[in-house]
Amino acid sequence: MNLTVIDHPLTRHYLTVLRDRRTSPEPFRAAARRLTYTLVHEATARAPLYQEDIETPLEPVAGYHMPGVVAIAVLRAGLGMLDAVVDLIPDVKVGFAGLQRDEETAQPMEYYFKLPDLSGSVVLILEPMLATGGSLSWAAAKAKTSGARDITALCVVAAPEGVRRMYQDHPDVRIVAAALDRELDAHYYIRPGLGDMGDRLFGTLG
Repeated sequence: MNLTVIDHPLTRHYLTVLRDRRTSPEPFRAAARRLTYTLVHEATARAPLYQEDIETPLEPVAGYHMPGVVAIAVLRAGLGMLDAVVDLIPDVKVGFAGLQRDEETAQPMEYYFKLPDLSGSVVLILEPMLATGGSLSWAAAKAKTSGARDITALCVVAAPEGVRRMYQDHPDVRIVAAALDRELDAHYYIRPGLGDMGDRLFGTLG
């Protein structure tokens, strides 16, 4: 499977902060942002580069640049990862996938979608919770119809069911996750998970 699970002390630390039910929205948002830095570093490790000859104050030298990068934030929870991407890649273009999960079927329902041209771009889909895989699969399909060929999904937590779904639907899409959790429960929540990430980011629990 095209899955990379990051094994790093910082990733484990920030993931623990996110999992802890006592974490309030402000430190939750900070931990999500800091954990995303580690995901972005791994997700772009294989990114293509183009060479540009530059000059230091002392002599000419070969320099390198990444081609255009587009981040697609799956609303709402993907917004919690976006600041870190923009911080690391300031000229990133940003698209938005507004999806709402049907709580009975767990299938995604679109309510907003806006993408720039993706041709020739490195595309990062920000989907923190890879549960059934329905939303990520749908977003990847839409990205491909907009010209994307190099797609990596950034996930805080992934469930085996969602990873299998992505392997079936989009074996070419790489998944970079901070954790591969045990399973989905009867309500399609990831276990042990960290709860509803959107609610915890924005303080809309209960």
